[in-house]
Amino acid sequence: MTAVSDRVAAAERGETRIADRVVAKIAAQAAREAISELPKEGVAPRATVTVHRDMARVRVSLELGYPSDIGRQCGAVRRQVVERVGTLAGMEVPEVAVQVERLHATGPGAAAQGRIR
Repeated sequence: MTAVSDRVAAAERGETRIADRVVAKIAAQAAREAISELPKEGVAPRATVTVHRDMARVRVSLELGYPSDIGRQCGAVRRQVVERVGTLAGMEVPEVAVQVERLHATGPGAAAQGRIR
Protein backbone atom coordinates (compact mmCIF):
# COMPACT_ATOMS: atom_id res chain seq x y z
CA MET A 1 0.00 0.00 0.00
CA THR A 2 1.27 3.48 -0.88
CA ALA A 3 1.66 6.09 1.81
CA VAL A 4 -0.24 9.37 1.53
CA SER A 5 3.00 11.30 1.03
CA ASP A 6 3.78 9.22 -2.10
CA ARG A 7 0.64 10.34 -3.94
CA VAL A 8 0.94 12.63 -6.93
CA ALA A 9 -0.62 16.08 -6.51
CA ALA A 10 -3.91 16.58 -8.34
CA ALA A 11 -2.47 19.28 -10.60
CA GLU A 12 0.27 16.93 -11.78
CA ARG A 13 -1.98 13.92 -12.58
CA GLY A 14 -3.50 15.36 -15.72
CA GLU A 15 -6.83 16.81 -16.66
CA THR A 16 -10.27 15.75 -17.73
CA ARG A 17 -11.38 17.12 -21.07
CA ILE A 18 -15.02 16.99 -22.09
CA ALA A 19 -15.53 16.97 -25.86
CA ASP A 20 -17.46 19.84 -27.44
CA ARG A 21 -20.05 17.42 -28.85
CA VAL A 22 -20.77 16.09 -25.36
CA VAL A 23 -21.37 19.62 -24.06
CA ALA A 24 -23.60 20.25 -27.11
CA LYS A 25 -25.68 17.15 -26.26
CA ILE A 26 -26.05 18.33 -22.66
CA ALA A 27 -27.17 21.77 -23.89
CA ALA A 28 -29.68 20.31 -26.38
CA GLN A 29 -31.19 18.07 -23.70
CA ALA A 30 -31.40 21.02 -21.30
CA ALA A 31 -33.25 23.03 -23.98
CA ARG A 32 -35.72 20.12 -24.41
CA GLU A 33 -36.31 20.11 -20.65
CA ALA A 34 -36.96 23.86 -20.60
CA ILE A 35 -39.53 23.96 -23.42
CA SER A 36 -42.99 23.46 -21.99
CA GLU A 37 -44.17 21.42 -24.97
CA LEU A 38 -42.43 20.43 -28.19
CA PRO A 39 -44.68 21.06 -31.23
CA LYS A 40 -46.03 17.85 -32.82
CA GLU A 41 -44.33 18.52 -36.17
CA GLY A 42 -41.34 20.18 -34.54
CA VAL A 43 -37.74 19.06 -34.54
CA ALA A 44 -35.94 18.56 -31.24
CA PRO A 45 -33.63 21.41 -30.17
CA ARG A 46 -30.06 21.32 -31.45
CA ALA A 47 -27.00 22.94 -29.93
CA THR A 48 -23.50 23.87 -30.99
CA VAL A 49 -20.81 24.93 -28.56
CA THR A 50 -17.40 26.49 -28.49
CA VAL A 51 -15.37 25.41 -25.47
CA HIS A 52 -12.30 27.27 -24.26
CA ARG A 53 -10.81 25.85 -21.06
CA ASP A 54 -13.68 25.73 -18.57
CA MET A 55 -16.02 28.09 -20.45
CA ALA A 56 -18.63 27.13 -23.05
CA ARG A 57 -20.41 29.45 -25.43
CA VAL A 58 -23.63 27.84 -26.60
CA ARG A 59 -25.98 28.35 -29.56
CA VAL A 60 -29.33 26.57 -29.38
CA SER A 61 -31.66 26.26 -32.40
CA LEU A 62 -35.25 25.28 -31.69
CA GLU A 63 -38.83 25.31 -32.86
CA LEU A 64 -41.71 26.55 -30.71
CA GLY A 65 -45.47 26.34 -30.67
CA TYR A 66 -47.43 29.46 -31.53
CA PRO A 67 -49.08 31.34 -29.93
CA SER A 68 -46.82 31.28 -26.87
CA ASP A 69 -44.66 33.62 -24.84
CA ILE A 70 -41.53 33.30 -26.96
CA GLY A 71 -39.40 35.54 -24.74
CA ARG A 72 -40.28 33.57 -21.62
CA GLN A 73 -39.50 30.26 -23.30
CA CYS A 74 -36.15 31.52 -24.63
CA GLY A 75 -35.27 32.81 -21.15
CA ALA A 76 -36.15 29.43 -19.64
CA VAL A 77 -33.93 27.71 -22.22
CA ARG A 78 -31.01 30.03 -21.37
CA ARG A 79 -31.36 29.43 -17.63
CA GLN A 80 -31.68 25.66 -17.99
CA VAL A 81 -28.68 25.40 -20.33
CA VAL A 82 -26.48 27.44 -17.98
CA GLU A 83 -27.56 25.35 -14.97
CA ARG A 84 -27.24 21.90 -16.61
CA VAL A 85 -23.92 22.52 -18.41
CA GLY A 86 -22.52 23.99 -15.19
CA THR A 87 -23.70 21.06 -13.11
CA LEU A 88 -22.92 18.17 -15.48
CA ALA A 89 -19.80 19.45 -17.25
CA GLY A 90 -18.47 21.83 -14.60
CA MET A 91 -18.23 24.67 -17.10
CA GLU A 92 -19.16 28.31 -16.91
CA VAL A 93 -21.58 29.42 -19.63
CA PRO A 94 -21.27 33.18 -20.20
CA GLU A 95 -23.33 33.17 -23.40
CA VAL A 96 -26.36 31.22 -24.63
CA ALA A 97 -27.72 32.37 -27.99
CA VAL A 98 -31.22 31.02 -28.69
CA GLN A 99 -32.33 30.95 -32.32
CA VAL A 100 -36.02 30.24 -32.99
CA GLU A 101 -36.04 28.63 -36.43
CA ARG A 102 -39.76 27.99 -36.83
CA LEU A 103 -43.10 28.56 -35.12
CA HIS A 104 -45.79 25.88 -35.30
CA ALA A 105 -49.48 26.78 -34.94
CA THR A 106 -51.06 24.96 -32.01
CA GLY A 107 -54.57 24.67 -30.67
CA PRO A 108 -57.93 24.03 -32.35
CA GLY A 109 -58.03 24.73 -36.06
CA ALA A 110 -54.23 24.84 -36.39
CA ALA A 111 -54.24 22.13 -39.06
CA ALA A 112 -56.90 23.96 -41.10
CA GLN A 113 -54.97 27.25 -40.92
CA GLY A 114 -51.88 25.64 -42.43
CA ARG A 115 -53.66 24.37 -45.56
CA ILE A 116 -53.47 26.17 -48.86
CA ARG A 117 -56.93 26.91 -50.25
